[in-house]
Amino acid sequence: MVVGADRVSDYLQQWREVRPDLDVAPMGVVGRISRANELAGRATRAYFTGHGLQPGEFDVLATLRRSGAPFTLTPGELAESTMVSSAAITNRLSRLETKGLLRRRTDPHNRRNVLVALTKDGLALVEQVVEGHLENERRLLAPLTPQEQTQLAGLLERLLAGSGDSSRTSGSKSHHRD
Repeated sequence: MVVGADRVSDYLQQWREVRPDLDVAPMGVVGRISRANELAGRATRAYFTGHGLQPGEFDVLATLRRSGAPFTLTPGELAESTMVSSAAITNRLSRLETKGLLRRRTDPHNRRNVLVALTKDGLALVEQVVEGHLENERRLLAPLTPQEQTQLAGLLERLLAGSGDSSRTSGSKSHHRD
């Protein structure tokens, strides 16, 4: 067996040897996306853990920060933007509130609604952590030239849009996942 440039190359070669009748090119693409996601996720989790956060917690803080001053959204808007269930968002909000990074309060204009806002400490932490997060992502993408990164981003955007993951627009602010 010939050793490839990455693990996926090795797996594809094994398939070619045992099933030469199969076109395994799709496995290569999806396998590499999956493997890149696994490696990036591992590096991201390690970075956030060093700051006392879980990736989902950072996602909430970053979503509030991206919303602009006064850095306040409803739990429903946060759940939609972070693409998790209302139960998951409630758990994240509770952990972040316990850490003093956000606060929940009743909406003064509609007492049935809850508003979630960054605290001063939450804003300071997300401002600090986002810069290192970007450096971590730059390091992960370093094997590619800036032009290749742009090309890859465009191809992935087209793949996701073609798979039904189109941009959401609603009556509230539009957010993009970090």
